[in-house]
Amino acid sequence: MRRPPTPPDRQQIGRAAEDAAARFLQAHSLTILARNYRCRSGEIDIVARDARGVVVIAEVRLRADARYGGGAASVDLRKQRRIERATRHLLACQPALGRQPLRFDVLDMAPDGAAGYRIEWIRHAFEAMPR
Repeated sequence: MRRPPTPPDRQQIGRAAEDAAARFLQAHSLTILARNYRCRSGEIDIVARDARGVVVIAEVRLRADARYGGGAASVDLRKQRRIERATRHLLACQPALGRQPLRFDVLDMAPDGAAGYRIEWIRHAFEAMPR
């Protein structure tokens, strides 16, 4: 008797969503500079640069169920501060990026059957706190 295939784990699902988000940003003329930038204080899903030279810190949020407000609603103040701390670390390690304009975006993703994902790109999703 054959076993049914095991469902993909959360990491595989998240990685697939981040891959789709990176392709989406590239299709919109952004250059991906880094993915999954990790430091002690947090993680940045995607670091990109747009055609005008703006450094985009993109948080990818995937929720299978929108009853709780979708993925963007999960980027609360605590999550924003973790992203900011990781961004400060990135800029300290790569000072050239710190000389460019910077913005924080959220890519709110939901599974969309054969099409892959429905992606809502929220530019300027939040502002960094002053240092």
